[in-house]
This record gives sequence, structure tokens and C-alpha cells, in this order.
Amino acid sequence: MKSLAVAALLFVIAISSAPAEAAGPSPDEDRAAVAKLDTEYQAAVERNDAETMGRILADDFVLVVGSGKTYTREDLLESARRKDTVYEHQVEDPGTQTVRVWGDTSVVTARLWLKGVSAGKPFERRLWFSDTYVRTATGWRYVFGQASLALPAEEPAAPKTP
Repeated sequence: MKSLAVAALLFVIAISSAPAEAAGPSPDEDRAAVAKLDTEYQAAVERNDAETMGRILADDFVLVVGSGKTYTREDLLESARRKDTVYEHQVEDPGTQTVRVWGDTSVVTARLWLKGVSAGKPFERRLWFSDTYVRTATGWRYVFGQASLALPAEEPAAPKTP
């Protein structure tokens, strides 16, 4: 009986003196990390930087655009390598980005401004997107994107009357 009490006491001492496991990032730190990563991704698309895009995109990534057409990771990387689209702008409108985190999943929503030339034709449009990221052993990865149809052109503000 005495040996059982000594064993129990040694167990209590061992677990109480063991180093505490390091706490993971806070939700605010996760939001900041994913916001930065998504902004980095948008900048890489604007530059047709397939290497950076490839680092961020998950192997099984899928993008669904407003028409319902889907694109894979390889579709996007090949398009960037070929420079199918040359962007003047491919950026989130300031103040529109929202990042939500649920454990190891995060969703970024923002309004995107696209302007450039594709297939020899100039274009300019805005759209809303939702980008889903998942935390992996190697960091956050972009796994799924959904983009709206182009938004209607904004009407110029009416002049104020005195």
C-alpha cells in the first residue's frame, strides 16, 4: 500500500512539474495571419507569380466563379505562367476585407477590383469573393474560393444641392 502511495505522489509531482504545452495562436493572431496571407495571394495573382500562388494554394484547391465554372490549382498556376491575364489592378477594395476564424478553418470575404487585359480585351470589374483557408501542419493553405458575378457599375455620386 505504501508503494502505491509513493507512486501516486511521484506521478502528481511529475505532472505538476512538466512544462505546460505551448498555447497556439490566438484568434486575433490567426485572423491577422490569414488576412496577410490572402492579401499576399491577391498580389501574387496580380503579378502572375505562380511560385507564390503555388505555395499558398492547397493541392486540392477549387475555385468556383459566379457562372458556376470551376478551376483547379493547376488551372490557376498554368494561367499565371502563361500570363493569360495581365493585371493593372487585382486588389481588395480597402476596408472591405473581413476574416472569420473557426478553429483550424478561416474564411476571408472582400470586394475585389480587377482591371487589366485578357485575350487582348481590356476589362474592369468588381466582385465579392469568399476564400476558405485551413490550418495544416505546414501553415494556412487556401483550399476553396468562390467569386461572385461582376457587380453592377457604381453610379457616380449625385452632386449635393445647397
